[in-house]
Amino acid sequence: MENKPNNELKRTLGFGSAISIVVGTIIGSGIFFKQASILDSAGSSTMAILTWIVGGIITLTAGLTVAEIGAQMPYTGGLYVYIENLYGRICGFLAGWMQVIVYGPAIMAAVAGFMSIMMTNLFGIGKEWRIPIALITILAIGIMNFFENKVGAAFSVITTIGKMIPIAAIITFGIFWGHQDAFGQTVSEVNRNSGGFGVAVLATLFGYDGWILIANLGGEMKNPQKLLPKAIIVGISTVLVIYTLISIGIFRFMPADLIHRLGENTTSYLAVKAFGNIGGKLLSIGIIISMMGTLNGKMITFPRIVYAMARRGDLPFSRYLSYVTPKGKSPVIATIFLIVLAAIMMLFFDPDHLSDLCVFTVYCFYLMAFFGVFILRKKNKERPFSVPLYPIVPIIAIGGGIFVLISELFNDPSGVLLFIGIVILGLPIFYAVKRMDKKRMKP
Repeated sequence: MENKPNNELKRTLGFGSAISIVVGTIIGSGIFFKQASILDSAGSSTMAILTWIVGGIITLTAGLTVAEIGAQMPYTGGLYVYIENLYGRICGFLAGWMQVIVYGPAIMAAVAGFMSIMMTNLFGIGKEWRIPIALITILAIGIMNFFENKVGAAFSVITTIGKMIPIAAIITFGIFWGHQDAFGQTVSEVNRNSGGFGVAVLATLFGYDGWILIANLGGEMKNPQKLLPKAIIVGISTVLVIYTLISIGIFRFMPADLIHRLGENTTSYLAVKAFGNIGGKLLSIGIIISMMGTLNGKMITFPRIVYAMARRGDLPFSRYLSYVTPKGKSPVIATIFLIVLAAIMMLFFDPDHLSDLCVFTVYCFYLMAFFGVFILRKKNKERPFSVPLYPIVPIIAIGGGIFVLISELFNDPSGVLLFIGIVILGLPIFYAVKRMDKKRMKP
């Protein structure tokens, strides 16, 4: 399993595949399962819809800012590569470590957990089957990604097309056949329990999560300097419009107090009520396919971060983690590694809690990347892509990132400290790996 010079990933991804991965990775469980928790935190249907718009704007400004950076660093590894080039080796390692040990496994576990809720509701089986179903799904999608990246990309295209059916159904039925007022349903109807607008926005960012993962495939895109910014901008803008319309459709069809009572089962209830038992089941299957597409997108991208770090010798057992299959050039050991970590996360955290914590953790490093655009502007006068309305857009991204961190810190300080502690734990591991490398190099 030695990392030979020709042991490289293939540049086979075009614009269509890139857009499908962005949209397919973003649209998954968040928009379908976060409506009730966002409503409870926001306090009214109007504010809940506004949080999806604000979350989308924050994400779009973040995407535009990172697109300028990514166009100048079109390599496999994404955020890990950006942070290292901007701030040095140790900061880069921590960015990669965060994604490999905390963010990646947590986000995959959260999506699989939400999907298993939908599947148990669909088949009418007990809650005790949620974790086994989630584990089997992660394993199955992981095995599919043992093959060439074209296989996973093709699955992303198929699931992205497939997920548009339930999305179009919810939007159309809710807006045109709903009898509720989407705006103006008050706090008294939902018995607001905790959080606030900031926590609600944080929850929407889980729904928008995944936009940066296409950057991890920079080394596998045919023309990353041009395709990467386009894929990020078009993908995020499309999702922002879709999410806003879905939220309006749901509030048009269901009163806020009912959404509050149903919680995570809101979408399943809506599917059956709107389209009957058979139609509801078909719609639920479409939503499950949507979440499988999201999970697949993450399964494509996160092992590339492990691969990029292992190629540098930054991880224990890098020789094995950097292995790619001779024919398909797929990082199979890295994929297995992430499946195991995601399974562990799934056993110890509930999906809703995981989703908020992993968004907080990744935004710590997003903020560093946002500031990095100012650093690169001083160094590089010519760029393949320039963020529009500079410096307003990066400043909005920075402000949004700070807003996210402060909100979650006040909402869940113990969870925040736990995840920060896991990230900091990477420092002694980094130095231990480097000491071992020096010993091996000695004659």
